[in-house]
Amino acid sequence: PASAAGAVPSPDALTPASRISGWVLPHALVTIRLDDRFDLTSVVHRWDDEPSLLAHGAPTLVHGLLDAVVDSHFDAIQAVDDRLEEIDDALFAARPAENAFVRSIYALRKDLVALRRIVLPMREVMNGLLRHSTTDVPALRPWFDDLYDHILRAAEWTESLRDLVTSAFETNLSLQDARLNTIMKKLAGWAAIIAVPTAITGWFGQNVPYPGFNQPEGVWWSLGLIVVGSAVLYALFRSRDWV
Repeated sequence: PASAAGAVPSPDALTPASRISGWVLPHALVTIRLDDRFDLTSVVHRWDDEPSLLAHGAPTLVHGLLDAVVDSHFDAIQAVDDRLEEIDDALFAARPAENAFVRSIYALRKDLVALRRIVLPMREVMNGLLRHSTTDVPALRPWFDDLYDHILRAAEWTESLRDLVTSAFETNLSLQDARLNTIMKKLAGWAAIIAVPTAITGWFGQNVPYPGFNQPEGVWWSLGLIVVGSAVLYALFRSRDWV
């Protein structure tokens, strides 16, 4: 007898995947589940929806089972896609929580790796079934071809999500560098402004003649220079978005 196995990932990233295996006999399909997370009720409904195909025997049962498995793949991929959209929205937030954001990216990346290990091997499972006499029924061939197209779509969608996660991770690093450069630019601007009163008070503290030396107006000269110099630098840096 031929055999096939497929894993069903849960859309909930915190829930482990469920595994179901099947043995295809000439007139029966035997399935084995490690747990009850994968509900066969939907599979039975699929079989009941196509009573005319049940006349072809076990291949119809195989198609209904694999169709349910592939649909669960799409549900999991859609859940990952929705989480990726949320990450993209938070990526360009004004003040993102860096630690939580990075953790969410790594968690999504980890979940996507686990999902790829489930989705991609389904192509080989389907190829083996298509080469086997189990699917050698003319009436069922279009159904299996359509199922194979769904498997390819799921695999391509998963690969595109991996590229998007990688892009989001790299974009986050680029934004962090840009924010760091902005912070350094602002710090440099404020350091230049602070240097003005430091230089003036230091010069006026020298034991050498200067405007207002030993005169009360010397204090006002120094204060005026500090205010004017700091204001000019602040206006200049502000116009260039340095502070």
